[in-house]
Amino acid sequence: MSPWRKKLYEVIFEAETKSGKAFDLALIWAVIFSIGVVLLESVESIRLDFRRQLYFAEWVFTILFTFEYFLRIISVDKPKNYIFSFFGLVDLFSIIPTYLSLFIPGTQGLLLIRGLRLLRIFRVLKLNRYTKAGNFLLTAISHSRHKIIVFLGYVITTVFILGAVMYLIEGKDNGFTSIPKGIYWAIVTMTTVGYGDISPQTPFGQFIASFLMIAGYGIIAVPTGILSAEMAQLERVSATTKTCKSCLKEYHNAGANFCDHCGEKLIRFKEPNIDQV
Repeated sequence: MSPWRKKLYEVIFEAETKSGKAFDLALIWAVIFSIGVVLLESVESIRLDFRRQLYFAEWVFTILFTFEYFLRIISVDKPKNYIFSFFGLVDLFSIIPTYLSLFIPGTQGLLLIRGLRLLRIFRVLKLNRYTKAGNFLLTAISHSRHKIIVFLGYVITTVFILGAVMYLIEGKDNGFTSIPKGIYWAIVTMTTVGYGDISPQTPFGQFIASFLMIAGYGIIAVPTGILSAEMAQLERVSATTKTCKSCLKEYHNAGANFCDHCGEKLIRFKEPNIDQV
């Protein structure tokens, strides 16, 4: 990696250096203000009074994020890994609506343009990248995904069974006109939402409903426990936000010299570590 690309990579992807932290802080504020522009533009009275100002601000942010997008592509060894990564796609979707609006002229396309411009809300997702807590939470979710998927499998099985049972017990006269309708009731009841648009009328049906409501509190707590255990385990590991320049994986052990995902040698910078945002 040439010196200028190495420096560019350090500024854009390394969050534990002074230059990296400054870059992240600047982008956080840019994302926040750009989201504010999107929100203000959705208010009709403000859009009519400040149409030019909002239009100008939108293009300023679009050009800024476009410049950032291409700098990220230039600074990594394998641009394809970034372009097709989750945040690479988020970055792309946050800028293309403004450019697409240039090629859809005429009043008949206004509704389509408005729909395309709503895609700019993807900029909200960019905020997670620049906070240590956000990345930490995403890592914990990724590590515990198999347990959560198994748990959701049990939940889905339960609502299917109870939905069918309630269809047989309550029947059409009490609003359970089909098994899918019973499954809908089971989901609403288990999640403790309780819309009240359909409810059991027979004593046995009410007994099952009571059991399901009580079980719902425990079911809500299970994913929280799984995620909390994974986060506690991650906290015991001394990790940094150092990013692999090849596969862009973050959170390596503090003393690691190579990426634990692709084996690429990690770049070390001379600047001292400082607290992340």
